[in-house]
Amino acid sequence: MFGGGGMNPRKMQQMMKQMGIDVTEIDAEEVVIKTADEDLVFEAPQVTKMDAQGQETYQIVGSPETVASADAAIEGDADEDAAADADGAVPDDDVQLVATRANVTEDEARAALEAADGDLAAAISRLE
Repeated sequence: MFGGGGMNPRKMQQMMKQMGIDVTEIDAEEVVIKTADEDLVFEAPQVTKMDAQGQETYQIVGSPETVASADAAIEGDADEDAAADADGAVPDDDVQLVATRANVTEDEARAALEAADGDLAAAISRLE
């Protein structure tokens, strides 16, 4: 950090304290960094908190596992629904829901949804 490669750790702590830097090890089990596209999950990382004149900095050491973000998955579903709406097709999830609720075939459910302009409640009422 300060070029003290061979320096005694105790001496290093004394120097940091004199400069107003407080270093604390945090016993973390997991650290998750969320981005728009993915989540970075660190299992059993080494986490150090450094407080220098009121400014807190966290250092994470470990290898993250990349996981698809829940927000990105929800956004992807919304994009699929928008694409289905754009070409006039009724989403398959809606067809299955109406078919299950009204106890009819998927073809009947799709026809009812198309007649109701995609309104789930109206399609179910039509079929019951």
